[in-house]
Amino acid sequence: MEITTHSTQETKEFASKIAKGISPGMIIALYGDLGSGKTTFTRFLVEALGEKGRVQSPTFVIARKYGHINHVDLYRLSTEQEVEDLGFKDMVEDKESITIVEWPDLAEKLLPKDTLRIYFEYIDESSRRIKL
Repeated sequence: MEITTHSTQETKEFASKIAKGISPGMIIALYGDLGSGKTTFTRFLVEALGEKGRVQSPTFVIARKYGHINHVDLYRLSTEQEVEDLGFKDMVEDKESITIVEWPDLAEKLLPKDTLRIYFEYIDESSRRIKL
C-alpha cells in the first residue's frame, strides 16, 4: 500500500485508518530521512489509539511512554548493544503494549517478522509518500 499525503490533515486521517488495525503487542517500525514525517505520523497514531497528552520526539531521551504505547527513537544510538541495553527486547516482547520505533535499523535483529514497517519519503514542504 502506498499513499501520498499533501497536508498534515491527510497524514492524520491516514494514521487514523492505520490505528484501526493496531492492537496490543504490535510493533510499528518507521523508516525515513530526517523531516520525512515519522514523528508527526506517530503523534497522530498515538492520538488515534486513544492516548492523550503531547507526543514529542524522543530523539534526545531515546524512549517515551504514552499509556500503553512505547515510542522509541534509535537515531542517536550507534550499536546493537546500545539498543539491547535500552531494554528494547522487553518492549517488543510486551504483549500489552504497542511499540513504535523510529530509525529501527539497529534493531532489525530484534524486530519480529510481523512488524508493521512503514516507509516515509519527503516530497516537498507539505507532501509525503508513505508506503506500508
